This record gives sequence, C-alpha cells and structure tokens, in this order.
Amino acid sequence: MSGFAAEHRGAEVRLSPNFGPRRNAMTPDCLILHYTGMETGLAAENWLCAPESEVSSHYLVHEDGRIVQMVRESDRAWHAGKGSWKDVPDVNSFSIGIEIVNCGPIAGFPPFPDVQIEAVVALSRDICDRWSIAPERVLAHSDVAPGRKIDPGERFPWAVLAANGVGHFVEPAAVRGGRFLAMGERGQPVEALQSMLSLYGYGLEINGFFDQTTRDVVEAFQRHFRPALVDGVADQSTIETLHRLLSALVSADS
Repeated sequence: MSGFAAEHRGAEVRLSPNFGPRRNAMTPDCLILHYTGMETGLAAENWLCAPESEVSSHYLVHEDGRIVQMVRESDRAWHAGKGSWKDVPDVNSFSIGIEIVNCGPIAGFPPFPDVQIEAVVALSRDICDRWSIAPERVLAHSDVAPGRKIDPGERFPWAVLAANGVGHFVEPAAVRGGRFLAMGERGQPVEALQSMLSLYGYGLEINGFFDQTTRDVVEAFQRHFRPALVDGVADQSTIETLHRLLSALVSADS
C-alpha cells in the first residue's frame, strides 16, 4: 500500500517513514537538488526508505528518468540537514527535495544522462508551478550547507535547467587573471564580497575577514554558478558572475 497518490504525473510512489510536519507553519518556497552519492539508484532508494537511515527526500530521479515519490510535498522530508538560506534555518521545513541518482565522488563525478535531466526539468517545473517557487530559490544542497555538502556538484547542468525555465542562472564570466581575494585577507573588499554573497542568500558573517566559512561559501557559489574552476578563491570571474546574478535579480524585480 503506497499511502498516498503521486503528486507528479507519471511518478511512482514508495513511502518513506522518515518525515514529519513542517515546523512553524512553513510551506515550501524553495527547491533543493541533491545527488545520491551511492553506488546504485536502488541502494539510494532503499536507504531513503529505511527507518534506520533517518534521511529521506520528496523525490528520487533514477538515471533512466524514472521518478519515485517518497514523501508528500506538504510534509517535511529529511533531506537537507543542518543549513540555512536567507538567514532562515531548518531548510527541511521550507523546501522540497529532489535526490538525483549519481555516484558523485565515488565514481569520479559521472555525467548526468540526458533522459534523467529531462525528468528533473519536468518535475522541477511542475513543483515550482504548483508552489510558486521563484527561480532564485531553486538551489543546490551545497548552497544551503556550504563546507558540509558539495552536491549535486560542479558537473550538474544548471545552464540546461535554466534554459528550460528552472532556476536562476547567468552566463558566468570567463576565468582569467587579475585581482583576487583568498584565505587570510582582511578589509573592505572582503566585506563587500561577503555582503554580496549574503544578499544573494548564503549564510556567512560579514566581518571583513576571508575565513574558512567565506572560502566554503565561495566554493559553493562557484560550484553552482561558475563551475569552470572551483577553488574557493574569489577571483575576478567569480566576483563578476556574482554581480551579474544580483543585477539580474534587480532587473527581474523592476
């Protein structure tokens, strides 16, 4: 017995026991994308449905495009863990999670099959339409948990999703030489960088010191928006790409 009807057309249902009510009367206004990081899709599906794992996700998308729903969208799945966005903690209570079958680092970050990405696009669009989720609130797990998580990784095709109406993305500035900010630096330029990252949504203290947290956030930003080089160094390309993203948000709101 499945326990509920699938909310996305064509999805299968396999109920996970790992869920609960959303806290503080929150409703989902954010979509978080993950990779499974396990050897097989079946292993990931079994783990997300095992009581002892204490993890789950609303959806799992297999490599062949098959979609499995495990938790109702209105319920709080246990997919994001500790993190925040826009200074709001308990990401699980304001988000819907999609796990995408991919081995990640245990197999050298294999590419995501086209049929799988097509399914992710269709599912994401459906969720965003039904819950009125803004493009800039379609995020990576690494965005809400920098330094702790890296999924879905720098090989995830965010540009393809954006071209199909999912997520907020701009053409990243080309990697080139020039002034950069890195670990240990202090001063107003670091404070300005931290302020822009915080304004976009990342969780970090604006203290003018390029500390480990700042490096982790810069890496997370690069992994999503400037994947050509993920090194935690705020080079000219990284800062320019961040400017472009923030400018695009202002233009969309005006």
